[in-house]
Amino acid sequence: MKTVVQVVLLAVVIILAYFLYTSVERPLDFEQAKKERYEATISRLKDIRKAELAYKDVHGKFTGSWDTLITFVKTGKIPLVRKIGMLTDSMIEAGWTEKQALKEGKIIRDTIRVSVLDTIFGKNYKIDEIKFVPIKDTVAQFHLGAAWITTGSGIKVPVFEAKVHNNTLLVNLDRQQVINLNESRRTNGKYPGLKVGSLEETNNNAGNWE
Repeated sequence: MKTVVQVVLLAVVIILAYFLYTSVERPLDFEQAKKERYEATISRLKDIRKAELAYKDVHGKFTGSWDTLITFVKTGKIPLVRKIGMLTDSMIEAGWTEKQALKEGKIIRDTIRVSVLDTIFGKNYKIDEIKFVPIKDTVAQFHLGAAWITTGSGIKVPVFEAKVHNNTLLVNLDRQQVINLNESRRTNGKYPGLKVGSLEETNNNAGNWE
């Protein structure tokens, strides 16, 4: 009987030790995985913002179409002011302005058109992947939208938004931890995931991690 009791007690100790370990380690493992996924996703959202801002510079609005945005980055051109020369100290002392120096041919300022892809991302950037959430073993896409909203002063402003919900971003992680995180975000009036820009307000194209 004594041996049986000892075996039972040992089993209880092992079980309690396991639950104690998991109660500490599971949240830590979740936070580490979440941190890694958030960092990769934030980097991708910043790239999406760069592409959208370049598109707006050329077209005066944002786009909610991945095909349109990716094609623009692949084949589009953006203006770039080429600057050759600058006002010297003697010119400034003599009262020269840049306009006068340009007229006299002392300095050169002209606009050239350069590749969007090469200039903003680099020619080796895999632009076709920009629409995908950068999580291993998933093919989920960011939700992309664009619109015009009217400010309080009656001015129409173009806006865009790219986002991914935590349910997608944190797939295959501890489900209860994800539920708790989402509930916490909603309680505080925040989007339960990561996003850049907004279709509801002018937020200067900020990310909700900034």
